[in-house]
Amino acid sequence: MTRTIRYLLDENIPRSVRDQLLFHEPTLDVLCVGDQGAPLYGTSDADILEWIEASGYILVSRNRRTMPGYLRDHLTQGGHIPGMLLLKRRISTGELIAELLLIWYASEPDEYQDHIRYLPL
Repeated sequence: MTRTIRYLLDENIPRSVRDQLLFHEPTLDVLCVGDQGAPLYGTSDADILEWIEASGYILVSRNRRTMPGYLRDHLTQGGHIPGMLLLKRRISTGELIAELLLIWYASEPDEYQDHIRYLPL
């Protein structure tokens, strides 16, 4: 079975990002918080980390303030995550889409295991 990168976009990422990603790469597996099969709006950061661990999705988030602390706690308690991509303030929607497509095309899923990367790279 070939593993591929899958993305969960948090509720602060415009849904148009998912739509544009799928326009450029229809086979991409990308969900938004609030989608069927994804965490509900308002799900706590800790529960989002549990969900991505269980589901194998890399989290894409703007939450640079609290998410790193929740990840540290999650890892300290023995948890793991496929990865987390946190957005820098200056990233545009176009840059975000290009970065996510590049990561999807050129990366192995394990490259992001238990790590935070900041976009743009």
